[in-house]
Amino acid sequence: MSEMISADLVDLDLAATTKEAAARSLAERMVALGRVTDLEGFLADVAAREAQMPTGLDGGIGIPHCRSAHVTEPTLAFGRSAAGIDFGAPDGPADLIFLIAAPAGADDAHLTILSSLARRLMDENFTGTLRGATDAEPTAALIRGDAPDAAEGAEAADAVAEGVGSGAAAATAPGSPGAAGAVVPGADDAVSDREDVASGGAAAADRGEHVSPDRAEPVAAGADGNAGRSPGSGKGRDGGDTTPFRVVAVTSCPTGIAHTYMAAESLEKAGEAHGVQVAVETQGSAGFTRLDPKVIADADGVIFAHDVPVRDKERFAGKPTVDVGVKAGINRPAELIAEVRGKAERGEVSGPAKTTPVDAAGEPGEGYGTKLRKWLMSGVSYMVPFVAAGGLLIALGFAIGGYEISDAKSVAEHFVWADLTSWAALLFQVGGLAFSFLVPVLAGYIAYGMADRPGLVPGFVGGAIALTINAGFLGGLIAGLLAGGTVMAIQRLKVPKPLRGIMPVVVIPLISSAVVGFLMFLVIGKPIAELQQALTDWLSSLSGANAVILGAILGLMMCFDLGGPLNKVAYTFAVGGLANPNEGSLKVMAAVMAAGMVPPLAMALATVVRGRLFTKTERENGKAAWVLGASFITEGAIPFAAADPLRVIPAAMAGGAVTGGLSMAFECTLRAPHGGIFVVPLIGNPFLYLIAIVAGTLVSAGVVILLKSARKRQPEKAPAAAEEETEVLAAA
Repeated sequence: MSEMISADLVDLDLAATTKEAAARSLAERMVALGRVTDLEGFLADVAAREAQMPTGLDGGIGIPHCRSAHVTEPTLAFGRSAAGIDFGAPDGPADLIFLIAAPAGADDAHLTILSSLARRLMDENFTGTLRGATDAEPTAALIRGDAPDAAEGAEAADAVAEGVGSGAAAATAPGSPGAAGAVVPGADDAVSDREDVASGGAAAADRGEHVSPDRAEPVAAGADGNAGRSPGSGKGRDGGDTTPFRVVAVTSCPTGIAHTYMAAESLEKAGEAHGVQVAVETQGSAGFTRLDPKVIADADGVIFAHDVPVRDKERFAGKPTVDVGVKAGINRPAELIAEVRGKAERGEVSGPAKTTPVDAAGEPGEGYGTKLRKWLMSGVSYMVPFVAAGGLLIALGFAIGGYEISDAKSVAEHFVWADLTSWAALLFQVGGLAFSFLVPVLAGYIAYGMADRPGLVPGFVGGAIALTINAGFLGGLIAGLLAGGTVMAIQRLKVPKPLRGIMPVVVIPLISSAVVGFLMFLVIGKPIAELQQALTDWLSSLSGANAVILGAILGLMMCFDLGGPLNKVAYTFAVGGLANPNEGSLKVMAAVMAAGMVPPLAMALATVVRGRLFTKTERENGKAAWVLGASFITEGAIPFAAADPLRVIPAAMAGGAVTGGLSMAFECTLRAPHGGIFVVPLIGNPFLYLIAIVAGTLVSAGVVILLKSARKRQPEKAPAAAEEETEVLAAA
């Protein structure tokens, strides 16, 4: 395998002042070596990853990284900035910048090798040496972990130190990181890493299992075992020598390359420093190897440091648990260990872990509004498939059998195989049954997002009650929040250990369902039903300027975050009206779908009209955006927004507002909740509806072209010229 980093990929005098410029400067070195085939496409992928979560770390480190189809092989570039560059770290700018590029289909071993850098960044000696380095070649060797044979002992460390030059002195100078007795990394640690990978550690690394070079060291005096060994090997808890406190942890991040492994390393080192056994399961891009069930069973506490849902989280149920974002695992591991230890001492046992599509875990201090949004999005994400399936089946039933098909007899009692009307009735009735699950599913999975599986029963019960009392979608929302909150309150109660096993399957569902049923039937159900009826009446009465304004607002919401939370709020509002449709709710559904089609269609049109304003990758994405936009998949515009949000998003919103307002003004209606142009026959005033979509598409395309044309020319080459140069270098 070719070297992942060479001297050509090291810049010890990085002149960039912004994270975008730094990524571009380092990426250009990758392009020059043929490691990246499309500069602009790769930078768009880097920007999209950066938008998910800042990549700055405490200690002056920035690690922009992504997996991209434009990367030919795993590559690492390093830059050192004298002035510092803001990568969003809490403690300020970063002076050590590592750009990690992984191919979209990178194999497990390559991704594990990339993750090894993340673990070494936890070593202050390593970073201190990099800050004092004067020559690119030994710096690249140091980052690679190249070193002579371990048998050479101290000479190995001396050789690396001499290669880096004054860096070794800088790392051990008074006041510098790791000054007291510091050793130059890349010798003992690097050799240990190499031996792990060369022997049995390679198999674990390929599986994504975290391998620490310090595993053989004891955690504390008198304790058998360490951070990576089975905690059952220590002495008994009675007597002078006791088994240390044992923690199991899971770390994961959106990309699964850097933060995942840095958090693991940080937790393990904090455990060693405080005499705590820490066993970590890294759920990275290379997959993961589950912790031994015995290790989990013997653990005294659990730490989840993650930004994506933890897989198989139910394995850790019934133990004291600390649930935070992955950066907390990197920045304050000792606090997390102390917190979980305190919970164990107080007997605070957390309920089953959350494994929802929109996980509620986050940094401490996360606002209630943010958590509420995540819980609601969890419910909506599960509801949407029912919406699409049920709504389209209903629409097809209407298209084949006419609107009177709603009065047809049950197909279970009367069905004629050769009669088209019977088939229309079948489609309509199946779709109606699927649609009847919308409110219970919404409520059930809102509760699931808050309290995991114990929330499902009271959530579904509350949603069914909302339908029974005609409280509609508002009732479903409230029922889901009530169910989740009730379960969370019950989970905080301290119960005897023998009862913990039956709590999730018997006690919690029983008590929470009774509480939610009481509240929905007798306390708040009727006021919610009255509010729902008032909203329905208001939609029915909309006309003229009021309807146009509402359409424009819904259009803005659909295009603001291109499939994000605000988009889902507008869409859910429209779908809710289809449960009990009237003229006003059908107009709202039409306006929402029309506006949601505009962003991808507009970006596709703009790439055709003024292709030179877009990168080669964006022009390719534009071809797919035609189909995505026509199918009402607003997310088709995300690649364009990720690369240039300040121009693309305002343009998309302008066109969406125009289309939403025109759809309302033309009094277009729609009974299907999805389908794009493929359900045009089901649309009221279809010709005017298409005119509204075309008008908004033209407005958005025109605005984005105008904004991109008017932007100040950057010193870098124009996209077309940069692409030509990229292609020449790649061919070379």
